[in-house]
Amino acid sequence: MLFINGMVVKMEYKLNDIVEMKKPHPCKKSNQWQIIRMGADIKIKCLGCGAIVMFSRREFEKKLKKIVV
Repeated sequence: MLFINGMVVKMEYKLNDIVEMKKPHPCKKSNQWQIIRMGADIKIKCLGCGAIVMFSRREFEKKLKKIVV
């Protein structure tokens, strides 16, 4: 969820979308991630180094900055 002018906006994302998180990955090669698994948990892969990170859906939505593609 994203708050804009006091309104709650739900961000729509799906499998294989490219997203940008609030904090970049330490590899510093890319700040974009690809969603590779969705369920109760969300697994994303760094497009710079290929590292894979898993978040709970709630934590993922909290750390999500924007959907690129």
